[in-house]
Amino acid sequence: MRDLAGRVGPVIGSAQACRDIARPRIQTIVDKFSQVIREASSNEAERSDLTQVFDRSVADGRAAISSGKIDCTRADRQLADLERSISGPSLSSVIGPSPAAAATAANAATAPTAPVPTGPLPRGIGEKEIRFGIAAPFSGAARELGRQMKLGIETAFNRINDAGGVDGRMLKLFAADDGYEPSRTGEAMKQLYEKDQVFGIVGNVGTPTAVVAIPYALERKMLFFGAFTGANILRNDPPDRYVFNYRASYAEETDAVVRYLVKIRRIPPKQIAVFAQQDSYGDAGFAGVAKAFRALGVNDGAILRLNYARNTVDVEDAVNQLKQQKPPIRAIVMVPTYRAAARFIEKTRDLFPGMIYTNVSFVGSTALAEELKLLGPRYTNGVIVTQVVPAVSGYSSAVLEYKNALAKYFPGEAPDYVSLEGYIAANVLIQGIKRAGPQLDTEKLIDTLETMRNLDLGLGTSLSFGRSEHQASHKIWGTALDESGRFQPIDLE
Repeated sequence: MRDLAGRVGPVIGSAQACRDIARPRIQTIVDKFSQVIREASSNEAERSDLTQVFDRSVADGRAAISSGKIDCTRADRQLADLERSISGPSLSSVIGPSPAAAATAANAATAPTAPVPTGPLPRGIGEKEIRFGIAAPFSGAARELGRQMKLGIETAFNRINDAGGVDGRMLKLFAADDGYEPSRTGEAMKQLYEKDQVFGIVGNVGTPTAVVAIPYALERKMLFFGAFTGANILRNDPPDRYVFNYRASYAEETDAVVRYLVKIRRIPPKQIAVFAQQDSYGDAGFAGVAKAFRALGVNDGAILRLNYARNTVDVEDAVNQLKQQKPPIRAIVMVPTYRAAARFIEKTRDLFPGMIYTNVSFVGSTALAEELKLLGPRYTNGVIVTQVVPAVSGYSSAVLEYKNALAKYFPGEAPDYVSLEGYIAANVLIQGIKRAGPQLDTEKLIDTLETMRNLDLGLGTSLSFGRSEHQASHKIWGTALDESGRFQPIDLE
């Protein structure tokens, strides 16, 4: 009975500390447990002793809420589990004459760290592991984006696994290669879902591939978390229940850079063009530029769009179009991947020596810098990339933690903006899994994520979700390459 009091008390106390949990629910449990104590006690002294143990445990539960060890979502769930355990016909097993039977019943219902649910485990969750999948390019022209995203996620997973996992479960990542081609994405998602039996998707790469992957996940009510894309297809209003984003959108990135070009660099809007991949990724970036123009009171109907085909570096048509423009274009907002971006800069730098090149974060910052460094200092100097994570050269808590973990688990790998994004997105997911508790399933995790507020991972901005907000961060950082090919911070405002 002392052990039983020590298990039920914290559930009651944590519920009492949460204002949104109805008081009559709590009082019903208190009354029933007081009856258990009375019937199980052989004398007054024993009853008093058990009552004191129970009261101390209740105080511990209240303290757990105030210290942040558990949140009110988990407290409500534990209370609901306890309510179910003592309702209906099973009530006699809790308050009947056998204290042993009472202890057994309540222990099974209230033990907060027991990893074994009463029914079958959900897909992708075992007693010792939780399986996640990533569909991304691990071959082809954009393969470095997939490799880096996977690297960042695995760095975060390795770090938490070394600390014992989450509720004793190790996090595992399974990868499927779609080559950044939508025609291959369906098969990659099917492999992860049917063969690898993953619980959810984390860190998928790309917009055109997301057009295929998201419906697949939604039809199966499967978590689709932290994709490496800022497209609006992942940001419906209201948001799709199973789709969560860490990063700021392309619309936010392009809005920030258009305002920078117009207000800080004094470039007339008619001398700003867009170089974009000819697919839904490029469309998303172009739409962001058009929206930024409209917000500035500028007609967006005449914006020059220079296109190239996905998974190629065929930029000749774009270069020829650029040559024909009068007055000449002075700034290019670029929505490509790293190889096409480098080729475009290579072909136009000598033709337009004063051109300002800006790129959205999906370009793959480190890979772009490496491509440009091969061409020489004049190709790197001044090239701008907007970022959705802090500078990897910085010394913030989040960046130092990431670089230490990367060096430990993948020695020889250089810090990278894409792998940092994967690391951060994975850590946000890990926080959600921790808060959801050991009896994990998709719906419980979604509900928990939607209550996460002001999560501080040391990024310089807090992260939050809500029922109407499935994007954790809206922060944009500005960076520009110097002559040595290193990124330096710039102020976009």
